[in-house]
Amino acid sequence: MPTVKEIRVMARDLGLQQIGKLSKADLIRQVQSAEGNAPCFERIPDCRQIDCLWRRECLDDLDVQ
Repeated sequence: MPTVKEIRVMARDLGLQQIGKLSKADLIRQVQSAEGNAPCFERIPDCRQIDCLWRRECLDDLDVQ
């Protein structure tokens, strides 16, 4: 899983601005949106998006097995 610093680099590379004060979850959602994906991090407990970069941490944080 990328660190917050690495996620901020991703966000900047995608052209996102004013990301310095976002929580990790909000930052990930911004990156998801900028990539054309649903901003769903930690919001969908029955996610079926197997190839998502954020899947493991997302589901772990939701306590989904």
